[in-house]
Amino acid sequence: MIEVKNLTKRYGDNTAVSDLSFKVEAGQVYGLLGPNGAGKSTTMNIITGCLAATEGAVIIDGHDIFEEPVAAKKCIGYLPEIPPVYPDMTPREYLSFVGSAKGLKGSALKEGIESVSQITGIKDVLNRVIKNLSKGYRQRVGIAQALIGDPDIIILDEPTVGLDPAQIIEIRELIKELGKNHTVILSSHILSEVSAVCDEILIISKGKLVAGDTTENLLKIFETDPVTEIQAKGGAEEIKKALSSLEQVKDVKITDAKTDGTVTAQVTSETGGDIRENIFYAMKESGCTLLSMNIKKASLEDVFIKLTSDEISPELKEKLKLAKSNTVDAENEEKEENPDESGVC
Repeated sequence: MIEVKNLTKRYGDNTAVSDLSFKVEAGQVYGLLGPNGAGKSTTMNIITGCLAATEGAVIIDGHDIFEEPVAAKKCIGYLPEIPPVYPDMTPREYLSFVGSAKGLKGSALKEGIESVSQITGIKDVLNRVIKNLSKGYRQRVGIAQALIGDPDIIILDEPTVGLDPAQIIEIRELIKELGKNHTVILSSHILSEVSAVCDEILIISKGKLVAGDTTENLLKIFETDPVTEIQAKGGAEEIKKALSSLEQVKDVKITDAKTDGTVTAQVTSETGGDIRENIFYAMKESGCTLLSMNIKKASLEDVFIKLTSDEISPELKEKLKLAKSNTVDAENEEKEENPDESGVC
């Protein structure tokens, strides 16, 4: 659906995007992640034709965004970080204006307004002035303008920024629904949000793509020996000795010891199994009181921090290449097992 080829954008001596390449498949929700200044918004603005590139190409459903801008833009609905709404208009007036600009007329325009209003949940406020709406409703109006004309691709730049928790949940559910019938690219700083709604994640750092895969596959790359964090009451050395005596334990690290006798320790297992039952009996035999146990796993935050650090190790780069290669091989095997109607794999 979208192919970005060797995209580069320079502002004088500053390079915002550097030789960026990736593909976006139809019917998927993609999360675009990166620290501030990584080039996310610049990339989105180039993909949507709002900004020219210094080098490279962007192909939207077979149309080059620079050579066939009108045909390419018909495939895209875009919500910038700040919704481009006119505060003195009503949502109905605004959507009518946007729909007309997209070439909708007469009954098609009317039906388009009704449809996107229903999808985004703004039917009850269509005739209210936009400046009197809550930020959550203004955000929905912004998403509605991206949807009108029924484009195949929806691009959302920080769609939940500035919203309260209830509004964030509502917008997340809306994005999930959009993903059923559209290809969606979502930029966000909220990693839990990306993990909850996206099928695949693209991580950009310093204008370069450092990883592109599913959350599940990225987490597998960062898997280490299982660590169980415990809280117990007793002497720190006594607790460490009891835990270290277990055959399955590789390392015990005391991370906190409070004056009330509460000790926090991280227990690394070398077997890869769940050793919480063994820990329970070890604490019982030592006479220490076990308060809690929690198996720690790599999180998307861990992945993000490591991939956007100043230097990625050669070993990690190789793991990322291998994981992507395995994903492509699996997809090719699936295509061979499920050829299309013409019999061509």
